Amino acid sequence: MENKEQIRNVAIIAHVDHGKTTLVDALLKQSNTFRDNQAEMSQTLIMDSGDQEHERGITITAKQTAVHYQGYKINIIDTPGHADFSGEVERTLNMADGVLLVVDAQEGPMPQTKFVLKKALDLKLKPVVVINKIDKPAARIEEVKDEISDLFLELANDESQLNYPVYYAVARDGRAGKTTDLDNDLHVIFESIIKDIPSPKIDEDSTKGLQLLVASLAADNYLGKYAIGKVFRANIKRGQAIKVMKTSFKDGKAEISVINSKVDRLFAYRGLGREEVQEAFAGDIVAVTGVADANIGDTLAAGDHPEALPTIELEPPTLSIYIGPNTSPLKGKEGEFTTSRQISDRLHKELETNIALKISQDGLGYKVSGRGELHLSVLIETMRREGYELEAGRPEVVYKEVNGKKCEPFEDLTIEVAPEYVGAVSQELGIRKADLKTQELTSAGTTRFTYEISTAALIGLRNHLMTASKGTVLMSSIPKGYREIESKYKPERSGVLISFETGISTAYALDMAQARGILFIPPQVPVYQGMIVGLSNKKDDIDINVCREKQLTNMRTHASDGAIQLTPFTNLSLEQCLDFLLDDELLEVTPKSLRLRKRQLDPVKRKREAKSN
Repeated sequence: MENKEQIRNVAIIAHVDHGKTTLVDALLKQSNTFRDNQAEMSQTLIMDSGDQEHERGITITAKQTAVHYQGYKINIIDTPGHADFSGEVERTLNMADGVLLVVDAQEGPMPQTKFVLKKALDLKLKPVVVINKIDKPAARIEEVKDEISDLFLELANDESQLNYPVYYAVARDGRAGKTTDLDNDLHVIFESIIKDIPSPKIDEDSTKGLQLLVASLAADNYLGKYAIGKVFRANIKRGQAIKVMKTSFKDGKAEISVINSKVDRLFAYRGLGREEVQEAFAGDIVAVTGVADANIGDTLAAGDHPEALPTIELEPPTLSIYIGPNTSPLKGKEGEFTTSRQISDRLHKELETNIALKISQDGLGYKVSGRGELHLSVLIETMRREGYELEAGRPEVVYKEVNGKKCEPFEDLTIEVAPEYVGAVSQELGIRKADLKTQELTSAGTTRFTYEISTAALIGLRNHLMTASKGTVLMSSIPKGYREIESKYKPERSGVLISFETGISTAYALDMAQARGILFIPPQVPVYQGMIVGLSNKKDDIDINVCREKQLTNMRTHASDGAIQLTPFTNLSLEQCLDFLLDDELLEVTPKSLRLRKRQLDPVKRKREAKSN
């Protein structure tokens, strides 16, 4: 679209599960983007296309779509709501000129709400507030409205940001209104986007040549890499000669390198797909092919004196994890990609689109740093599904030196739990040396805690509280900053049951082993020496034989011939496995299996190393 006044670029931001993607679904359907008989009209969470997004019920990667409404083109950016994927939010907000801030009418502003709103206000994006899910029985609309106002007062950079419109909605039903008496559709949201969100901010001097900041990347097997971003200045044409401008920093000084390139094909967004165009103008969001050298944060420029736009700044990683080639005796039996080189290539490919990650060499493998446990576990699960075999270590905190002192990251933590589990939550947070800031009773009858806690103490907390609260706890956190290390939290755990030999597990052996603890494996699975097969009842590790078979004799008794009754084994998820690990343990990850093991498989060498430490 040539006239920028007819374009609106808006990002949907919110805390996880407050209804962002559901609202986008309704906007797509009510803008006549799909035919009445298209499958999308009966689908939900249309924008969440990834398998893990459907399985986990969260948005992992930001996505772009576009709808047309009353002569306006509205580019919509659906952003993740989980704090671990805030890197996605930070980079994609650079394409927006305004935001729809979606807030749950019961929960109100949560930690991630604060994080994404601060980023939006720092970029001077115009906010429109949508209080969603007002049909909830425990909705507290007026209270939430006041809490949002307090949040704006805290975060606003100037008085103009305190002037924002508020709308009410039930996104699931596709209804919204200026009051709680909702209309039967979302026309007030469409009208607000057109009226309240400004037209794209661009450089009007087109004589200086093209400027496009690459904010996202995509790829397919046919056209290769797509560079996605907003055209900030001039226009861009198919076949145009351009320069890819890369900014790096050396000794605190910016250095710009230039690579000559050419626009192969040019696409604009329409609905869930892209439509090829010959030319795009300043203010629009486009996808460009033919620029294989472009990465997120680079500038596509043209003209006699090409200029680079400021790079995208991101919050630093807070957690790291070791990822290396599988070294277990079962290596290569279940996966297609097993070598260190293959893992390295895959991790560096991930860096192209997942810019919140950092990777460095660590022995045979790599130290991968990210925003949190979920951020890292999603990467591991993705690689696993692609056919990779690897081993992973325990997540570790990324420390930082501030004024010559070693400092650790800490976070704001919010927990909401039923009254009967308050004691269990308080006890666990006390053990982890968290500082209680507030405790209040919500209108839904639950208790909401806010804590300040070190990132190290957060590792494994979610799984522990899920077990303690029978899966009912609501928990979220966002990084707050760094502080001098006060006292390192050391996780406590019972010892483990370790397989003493290599073979196939038997029901007979497991029947005897289950008296010593909780089993992690069923009968008739391959095991090897040094593999962890259960959690011990005692503090110390125990080596056991889980491959022993019953000796045949000519004596038969009713008692001895009875069927063996095994307690169902505990099948740990990927996140639970990572939380379970101690420093001397690894997790073997294959497309078919998750196996816990000791770093040192040989029991004699393992005991010798333990004594030396």
